[in-house]
Formats: sequence, C-alpha cells, structure tokens
Amino acid sequence: MLQYLPKKWKGFLKNHDLKQQLLSIQARIEEEIKLGKIIFPRRENIFRSLRLVQPNEVKVVILGQDPYHNFNQANGLAFSVNNDQLLPPSLKNIFIEIESDLKIKIEKKGDLETIAKQGVLLLNSILTVEKNNPGSHKNIGWERLTDNIISSLSLVGNIVFILWGNFAKKKSNFIDKNTNLVICSSHPSPLSAHKGFFGSKPFSKCNDYLVKNGKGPIKWDLK
Repeated sequence: MLQYLPKKWKGFLKNHDLKQQLLSIQARIEEEIKLGKIIFPRRENIFRSLRLVQPNEVKVVILGQDPYHNFNQANGLAFSVNNDQLLPPSLKNIFIEIESDLKIKIEKKGDLETIAKQGVLLLNSILTVEKNNPGSHKNIGWERLTDNIISSLSLVGNIVFILWGNFAKKKSNFIDKNTNLVICSSHPSPLSAHKGFFGSKPFSKCNDYLVKNGKGPIKWDLK
C-alpha cells in the first residue's frame, strides 16, 4: 500500500513511521479480502485525494468520515462520487449551500476533482470501508495517518479547515486555530443539514480568508 502514497506526501510525513502504519493496515485489509469481503475504494484510489493535491499546494481541507459503502460510489475523495452515479444526499446539500452562499448556479457533477485540483484536500479520516458496512474500518489505523496529515498541515499555517459534523469537529484538536481558519457546522446529511449546515456560508468564509492571506479563491462551481 505504501507504493500508492504519493512521493511528496511520503516526504512531508517522513517522521511518522508510515511504513509500519501502512503495512499494518494492509495486512488487515488483505485478511478481510481473503474472507470474501469487498473493500472500497479500489486500491489505486485510496490515496486519490493526496495524489490530486501536493502538500505545498493545500489551501483548504474538507474532512469526511469514511468512504461511501455501496458499489461504484467511493472514488477516493471525501463526499465525491463518479459523474455517472446518482448524487448522494449529503453532496446534494453541499451543492445547495454553495449556490445559496455564493449566489451562483453550479454544475452538479458528482466528481469533485476540479475542486480538489485547486488545492482542496477532500480527506476522509478513514480511507477504506467494507461494502454495506459504514464505519467498518474504524480503528484499523487510518485515523493515526490522517490525524498526522491534519496536524502536519496545521503547522504550515494559513489553511482553511472545514469540519462538518461532530466526528469532524473532534479533529479541531489537531489544528492551531491561531494560524489557520477552522470552520465548523453540522453535517450536510439530510438528518442534520437543517441544524446549522444550511446558511453557515463555509464557502464564502473560506474564500474571504484565502484572499485576505494572499491566496487565490476557490472556484466552487465545478467547471
């Protein structure tokens, strides 16, 4: 699995014992595959979020929990699905808030790659999942790796961290709020979107901060 982690991220995280972490995770996943379990996303897409954004390019981190757990959904980017898939409810609500917040009409495409390539790290805290079993790879080692990514990026400074829902909010403990912007709200899930996500204006707040700190704003329209 280490071979799929982009070289620049290996260097960025060089002090965090990556090899042993990933060997342990790989052994667990291979054991599950031998038992006939189906794991998402495909192995080559596990680190897709890191492949699309190099450490020195990160402007924004949007943190998810774990990948979608149905066939043909998980594509390695948090909240994202391939363009030929139906939009998940949370992603629909994200698009509603983008349009409301920025007063724009957007292309509602499931794959968020065009956003990621602008320096938005769409990072799930847990990078794999068993089919039809959400949260199944909690505590197999992914959290340690992604917590290290978050804390290491925090040290860079002037990064916007967008944390939706209670799970993501716990990660604020790894972020220096004096040198970064942390935006929190309820999760965009239909169960909680009306409890603080809608109207929270994370996208305009994000862009205002980036411009103030001499960085280009994110084009959230997916074009």
